[in-house]
Amino acid sequence: MRSRPQTPVGLGLLAGGVLLFLHLPLLFIFLYAFSTEDRTFVFPPPGLTLHWFSVAWEREDVWAALSLSVRCAALATAAALVLGTLAAAATWRTRWFGREVISLMVILPIALPGIVTGIAIRTAFSLTEIDFSLWTIVVGHATFCVVTVYNNVAARLRRTPTSLIEASMDLGANGFQTFRHVILPNIATALLAGGMLAFALSFDEVIVTTFTAGQQQTLPIWMLSELIRPRQRPVTNVVAIFVIAVTTLPILVAYYLTREGQEVSGSGR
Repeated sequence: MRSRPQTPVGLGLLAGGVLLFLHLPLLFIFLYAFSTEDRTFVFPPPGLTLHWFSVAWEREDVWAALSLSVRCAALATAAALVLGTLAAAATWRTRWFGREVISLMVILPIALPGIVTGIAIRTAFSLTEIDFSLWTIVVGHATFCVVTVYNNVAARLRRTPTSLIEASMDLGANGFQTFRHVILPNIATALLAGGMLAFALSFDEVIVTTFTAGQQQTLPIWMLSELIRPRQRPVTNVVAIFVIAVTTLPILVAYYLTREGQEVSGSGR
């Protein structure tokens, strides 16, 4: 059995330094969520307490912002699952004029700066005289959530042998039966991973939401307003811990579901 090559010590230290640089600020968020000081940051904190967790639990504005964020993320994810899957299926099996252009247009929103997307959507709403509501936020979020589903489903479909579909048709299955019993089992985990990533992206989106929410406050917008006008800073850190958990766990699960491994096409993985 061949042994794996050893990682150079310098490269390992460099990787560790990069990880520390990226994640050290998150540790400070956790630390100051327990601070007894309510307005300023003093290092080390003068004391530690669980008081702010109960305060955050009782804040009605936190629950209102959380409810709006969850509804927006769920609806944007549902729309992304439908539209992203349809777009991936349309560009999968056959070649047709304009296919690459359509594929580029689908993934373009996530490549553009969020402020450009936000301004474009807000301008469209203004021209059509659409009032800001839950649905304007959902439309804004769906523009980039579709991309995550599309990329996951398209990658999985490319690894699905067309011979499986041909065999299903030869055995007398119609299009719906083929989709249900052959295609869907093969793309199920890709759909789940894409949906989780879409939910996480929507849940913590700030820039596009700023242009499409009007006077409404999602949880990230609430956190931003609390940082600008601090009242109880540890409460913001408590909420930030919750946001980190909600957005990190789906990404980890999506990574596990889509990582390269020894999988057999047609096995439903």
